[in-house]
Amino acid sequence: MEEFHFLPVSEEEIERERYRARELRRTQWWKNRRATGLCHYCEGRFPARELTMDHVVPLVRGGKTTKSNVVPCCKECNDQKKYLLPLEWEEYLEHLRQQSANDGSGTPPKADPPLPC
Repeated sequence: MEEFHFLPVSEEEIERERYRARELRRTQWWKNRRATGLCHYCEGRFPARELTMDHVVPLVRGGKTTKSNVVPCCKECNDQKKYLLPLEWEEYLEHLRQQSANDGSGTPPKADPPLPC
């Protein structure tokens, strides 16, 4: 996995972005995004109320609460992705696919994503 370096984000900045996320969740734009019932990552279908807001570039990695950086996703994907950047998330999913292919089950095992460097 490639190494990514980023500047530390202050707790104050994270709290400001979380506040913006709470505000964005109240908008019709977000309600419409969630109403599709589609998880951005696994493409599974879920009741809208079960979809969470995920920051594609996580707040702790310098991401912002903007319409271009938030997506609806299921809780399982959100819990697994955590703080990973898009490329790291894709590498993690590819690792799971390879493990699944190697064990012949066809079902990816649940595992914690690797820690970023």
